[in-house]
This record gives sequence, C-alpha cells and structure tokens, in this order.
Amino acid sequence: MSRLPAPEIPVPEHDTELAVDTKVPASTSTGEVVEEIGIDEPVVTRKELWSYYLYYNGDNGVGPNGYSMTLFQSWATAAGYDPVAGAGSSCTAPGASGKCVVPWGRGVRSVSSVVLIANGLCFAVMTLIFTTIGSAADYGTFGRWLLLVVTVICWAAQFASMALTSAARWHTAMALYMLGFIAYGATLVFYAALFPRLARNTPRARLLRDKYDRGEVSREEWEREESLEKNRVSNISTTHSNIGYIATLCLNLSLLLPLANDPKVNNYVIVLTNGYWVLTGIWWFIFQQPRPGPPLPAGEHYLTVGWKQIGMAAREWRGLPYTFVYLFAFFLLADGLNTTGTLVSLCQNTKFSFSFLQNTYLGLAQAGTSTASTLAFWYVQRYWRVSTKRMFVVTNVVTILIPLWGMIGMWTDKIGFHNAWEFWFYNVVFGLFQAPYYAFSQTMMAELTPPGFDNMFFGLFG
Repeated sequence: MSRLPAPEIPVPEHDTELAVDTKVPASTSTGEVVEEIGIDEPVVTRKELWSYYLYYNGDNGVGPNGYSMTLFQSWATAAGYDPVAGAGSSCTAPGASGKCVVPWGRGVRSVSSVVLIANGLCFAVMTLIFTTIGSAADYGTFGRWLLLVVTVICWAAQFASMALTSAARWHTAMALYMLGFIAYGATLVFYAALFPRLARNTPRARLLRDKYDRGEVSREEWEREESLEKNRVSNISTTHSNIGYIATLCLNLSLLLPLANDPKVNNYVIVLTNGYWVLTGIWWFIFQQPRPGPPLPAGEHYLTVGWKQIGMAAREWRGLPYTFVYLFAFFLLADGLNTTGTLVSLCQNTKFSFSFLQNTYLGLAQAGTSTASTLAFWYVQRYWRVSTKRMFVVTNVVTILIPLWGMIGMWTDKIGFHNAWEFWFYNVVFGLFQAPYYAFSQTMMAELTPPGFDNMFFGLFG
C-alpha cells in the first residue's frame, strides 16, 4: 500500500486566508489523493441546495439533543430516591435534599452521573464510528447511503419514545436517548462532510474557479472570494437550522399548552419534533445529485480502510500542518463546549423541574438570538471581508467565558447557574455567539480539508 505523498496534498499557504487547491493529481492507491476533484461533478441546482438547507432545518437537535435527554433524566429522577432520606423516598418530595440516586451495578449512582456516563458512552461510540467508517464514505456512494441510514436510525429512536410512559422504563429511556444521540451526532458529521464538495460546485464557486483558470483573477482574490462563498453556504445552512429550531419549538407549544395535564404530552412533543425533521429532511435524499468518490481499491474493506487512511495521513502531518493543529485545538475546544452544554442542561432541567414547556421558552430565546447573530456575523464578514479565522476567534472567546461563569458557582450560591435568570442569560449568550461558532468552524475545516478526503477529515473533526 502506497504512502500519502505530501507534495501532492494541497497545503494552505498561510493561516489567515486558509486555502485549498482543488487541482489534485489522480491516483488509484489507497491513502493517496484519489482523483481530480470538481471537473465532472454536476453544478449544484437550486432544488438541491434548498433540500440541503431544509435537511439542517429539521436536524436542529431539539429532539435527540434536548427533549430526549430531559425525558431520560426526568424518568431516572422519578425512579430514584433521596440518599439522605433513604430507599423508598422521593427525590422530588418537599424537603428533599436535592440529591438523587438510582440503582447502578451493585450499588447506586447519582442521576447526574448516570446522564454524564450516557453522554460519555455516546461520544466513545461516535468516535469509533467516525474513525472506522468516516474515510470509507469518501469512496463510491457509501457516504450517501451512510447519511440515509443514520438518519433513519435517529428517526426510529425518536418515534420509539412513545413507549417511555413510566419511571420503570428509565433504562429504556437511557438506551433510546443514547441511540438517538449517537445517530444524531453521526448525521451532523456526515451532513457536514457533504459541505466542501457542495460548496465547490455552486454556480458562483465554479465561475470563480473558471476565472482563476483563465488568469482573470489572482490566486489571492480567488481564495478570498471562494472562502466567502463557502461561508455563505455555511451561514445560510446554520441560519436554516436555527429557523427550524424556532419553528419546531413554536409547533411544540401547540401541544404543550393545551395538553399541559396530559401525562404523555412530552412523548407527543418528541414525535411532533421528529415528524417535522422527516418532512424537511427527506427532500435531500430525493434531490441530491450523484457525486460519487472513486471505487474502493481492490483488497480493501469499508471497515478497515478508514484506519489505514488516518494512519497514513497522520504520518504525513508535516504536509498538512494547519489541518492537524486545527483538529487538535478544535478537539480541546469542542470537548469543553460539549461538556459545558451537558452540565448546564443538567442544571437547567433540575432548576425547572424537567419542564418541557420551560425548556421550550428557553430554547426560543436561544433560537431567536442564534438566527439573528448568524446573519449579523455573515454581514460583518461579507461587508468588511474579514477572514474566517478572525471571525471564529471572536466566537471562541465567549465559548471560554461560559464555563468560567459556571465555575464561580462552586464557591457561591449567588451566581454560577443557581438562578433562573442565569439560564435565560446563558441561552441568549449561547445563541449570540455559538451559532456563528458552528458555522465558522465548519468553514475552517472545509478550507483545511484536501479534496477527496472530505469524510475522513470531517470524521476526525466530528
């Protein structure tokens, strides 16, 4: 098996305008750049682009990343007991200590700990999936079918939530939450992996490429304008995700308000949320144009080629210094952000007694500010021609401040996610800065990914 030759891999020339040259030599060996990208791929149609946006509109995380965790934590709390009062007591009884444990193995474990374990297991499984079959998705039509399969699994797990009707089923709630969350995480990664190839083939991107090939624009101007085109697609898709977030939450109010006393209202809400995603997401699989990768090399297998690709790419890290530095730095940043988000959600669910209605109101505050901020950041970048890196750095500053605020709560009960107003403030701040964070982080990865390795590097990114 041949190595990944560093000279053939496009390398960004500097880190302020991260560029990727799409003229890549063809090769049929595993680990090498696999083919020339963008020559025979179809131009993105209006229907295809809108179906791409609509998929993300429905895949907004309200169900698998929000309500499912709340339902799981709620039923686990209902099944647990206050360790101070002893077995048989209720965690939500007046005068309860605020602690809650459930049977776990041969002993007991706090509900919060169980939720964090579930999240940790989810990320471990996702890591295995992304590294094992992430690269395989770059070959043939495997990536296209992979996104469909993980999407259907997530839909099925969400619809199955109708079975979660009692505290005795909290183990099932945990299993469905994990299955849905893992599949949801996979949909985000493999959906994002479509972005570089899609953005390279928009009518404007192809026109820019043609002008550069004819010598009508300089390389620097082409890189800057193509980067802005990538940011346009990324920001619009992120905006659609937030619009879908708002639409889904508003639809849920049509159930949460009139059926407030119905014991199954939370289950109905998850089904409604999932139904919205099905209606908006199905169009991508209908209108997506074929842009297959090269065939899987002889003697290789879809379950092993990913690790071989990653191994060879890692050995040639000097040829892609900015790519690997970014992946390592983003891992540290994203790990902190994801853990922070989970911990704040645990505190928020406890503070508002697992209320789907209250979480919906808080979600609307986040969704509204997310939509406005994504558009505002895109306007600023487009108007002043600010680089993707600088825009991303701005969002990172606030990302770090959120856990610092929570840390204060370890030494005082006055602030640090102890009060209702802090969760309102958190959701507003999160919306203002974290929605653009996701858009710019995706564009950064696209600009640092060699064409033909989209799924491999986005798998590592995920």
